[in-house]
Amino acid sequence: MQPDQTALPLDLSPEVAAARAAGQPVVALESTIITHGMPWPRNLDMARSVEAAVREAGAVPATIAVMAGRIRIGLPDADLTALAQTPAAEVMKLSRADLAVALASGRTGATTVAATMICANLAGIRVFATGGIGGVHRGAEASFDVSADLEELARTPVTVVAAGAKAILDLPKTLEVLETRGVPVIAYGQNAFPAFWSRDSGLPAPLRMDSPAEIAGAARMRARLGIEGGQLVVNPIPPEAEIPRAEIDPIIARALREAAEAGIAAKAVTPWLLQRIFELTEGRSLEANIALVLNNARLAGQIAAAM
Repeated sequence: MQPDQTALPLDLSPEVAAARAAGQPVVALESTIITHGMPWPRNLDMARSVEAAVREAGAVPATIAVMAGRIRIGLPDADLTALAQTPAAEVMKLSRADLAVALASGRTGATTVAATMICANLAGIRVFATGGIGGVHRGAEASFDVSADLEELARTPVTVVAAGAKAILDLPKTLEVLETRGVPVIAYGQNAFPAFWSRDSGLPAPLRMDSPAEIAGAARMRARLGIEGGQLVVNPIPPEAEIPRAEIDPIIARALREAAEAGIAAKAVTPWLLQRIFELTEGRSLEANIALVLNNARLAGQIAAAM
C-alpha cells in the first residue's frame, strides 16, 4: 500500500526543500546517535560536524527526527540544539514498530537506522549515513534478538553507508541474514568486512566497490531491475582512528559478560554495552565512533552527488 503523500506528517526544512526542488543531492542522517549516543554538548558538536562533512562532500544534510508528532526532514540549528538538549528518557527510540505510534501520540522520537530509512524514502532521499547498523545479537539463537535494521535494508530503497555492523553483534550471523534477505553488502575500497571500531572483522565482504560512482550506478541498476530494498555500503574507519580487533575483542567480551550478569536485555542492551565499552577503553571508543561517522558522512555525500 502506497502512503498518501498529501496526508503525511512530513516537514522538510527550507534548505532540504530547496535542494529537493533543484535536484541537488541530499543525505539523510539519523538522530538516535544525538539523543542516545553521546552526552550534551558533545552530541551537538558531533551533529554539526557530521552535517558539515556532508556539505563538504557536495550534498545537503537532512538530520531526521520526530518532533511534536511530525517527521522533520532536516533540522535548523535551533531545533538540532533543542533535540540534543532533551534528556534521553524523554525521547522515544524509534524503529519501524513504533514510528506511527510516536507520530499519532505527538511524541518526540529519535530515529534508528530502520526509521530513518523509512522517513528518508518518504521524502525521496536515497542515501543515508550512519555509524553502524544493528544486526543479529550474540546468543540470538536463544533470545531471537535481531535488529529491524536488517529487514528494513531488504525492504526500503535507500543506500546506507555504515562502518559495518556494531562490533558487539554476531557478525557472521548478521552477514548470513543480509544474504538471505538479498541485501547487497558492498565494502568500500577493501575486501574485508569492517567491524565498526576496527577496519577488519576477519570476515570477507560479499562485494567490493572502489568509487562513489560505482556504488551510485549499482543503486540505479537495482531500481531499474525492480529489485526491492536498499544497499549496505560498509566503509572502514580511518586507520588513524581504529581500535584494532585484537585490542577491542576482549573488551567487548567482558562487556557482554557483565551485561548478562546484570540482566540487561532488549532495547537496553546496545546502549548499555556501548557505555561500558566507552568506560573500558577510557573514551577511545567514543573518539573512534565520531571519526567513523564523519568518514561515512563524507562518503555518503559523494555517493549522493554521483547519483
